[in-house]
Amino acid sequence: MIRKHSATLHDHRTSFSLEDEFWADLKTIAASRSMSLAALISEIDDHRPPDSNLSSALRLHVLSWAKAGCGRRP
Repeated sequence: MIRKHSATLHDHRTSFSLEDEFWADLKTIAASRSMSLAALISEIDDHRPPDSNLSSALRLHVLSWAKAGCGRRP
């Protein structure tokens, strides 16, 4: 299911839509890097191309992480 989420990035409130599975993996990535979810989202936002949207950038980040083998389940 796709849900709308909100986050504060650099003192600016923003929202994005993301499927539950991507949201769960973002939490896993943040935990594995010992950082807050907001910090991870800010980092992804800072590095996304200016012509892309945050939702897409978050999905692509999770996909890249999974393709690198970091998302393997035991």
